[in-house]
Amino acid sequence: MKNGYRGLSSEAAKIVRQRGYDDALEFALAIGLDMDYKRDPFAKKDVIDPSGDAHSVKGGEKKWQIFLYGRNRFLNDEFFQVMNGIGNLLIACIDSFPPSFEEYQKNKQKYKELLRQHMVALKEKLQEPNRLKALISKSMFNGGEVNYLTVKDKGVFHVFWGRQIIDLFVRKIDVVNSKAISVNQTPEQKVVFKYKGFNLGEIEMRNDTPIHYREIRFNMLKRKFMEMVFDNIKHKIKYNEFVYVYGEAINKFGKWKK
Repeated sequence: MKNGYRGLSSEAAKIVRQRGYDDALEFALAIGLDMDYKRDPFAKKDVIDPSGDAHSVKGGEKKWQIFLYGRNRFLNDEFFQVMNGIGNLLIACIDSFPPSFEEYQKNKQKYKELLRQHMVALKEKLQEPNRLKALISKSMFNGGEVNYLTVKDKGVFHVFWGRQIIDLFVRKIDVVNSKAISVNQTPEQKVVFKYKGFNLGEIEMRNDTPIHYREIRFNMLKRKFMEMVFDNIKHKIKYNEFVYVYGEAINKFGKWKK
């Protein structure tokens, strides 16, 4: 299900989904499209602009759930399977835990210890620029099918060229494992993406309920992400009152107006 709405209660998921639809519609209207604008939510194409380019439109205030996938997604998605071992490592993280949620509940620490080696290996893989690039490209832009990341923030849509975002992520993000902060925690349970020493996002197991058991979740913090892009992509133009365009997107977005 798009954007990992399975991670929420049914009512909360409905609200978040509707907010996403509303943001996409608002952006579509802001760039001159009609109410029946083209979109393909299953491919992360929230809005297809008049040039035929696709936008992933993100709003929210605190956190984006980039994906929430189970074992079969990583096993059957060809892109994950050819991603230089990343797909197999994500499956290995899931397979650290028993098929039964009840069995996991009997000895959580045992399975958390099994997870550690795979999260360390995943971190090491993602410290390699080409592998990190492949993961971000797939996760956020569906392997290049989506051209732009468009973020609604404080009532304005900020349009970024997808490839520039991927390159920025690879150059500016440190990839580490989580640490145990208290005696009750187990280290190396997550892969953490840091910007200027602070958490920007993380890949973790979701094992908290029987319904959402043995799933991999990739979350990203909106405010830290916006700090990263605004720090590093300074050049912008005003497309209209509600839309600003940044960096490499300036030479590509809005050409239908000419």
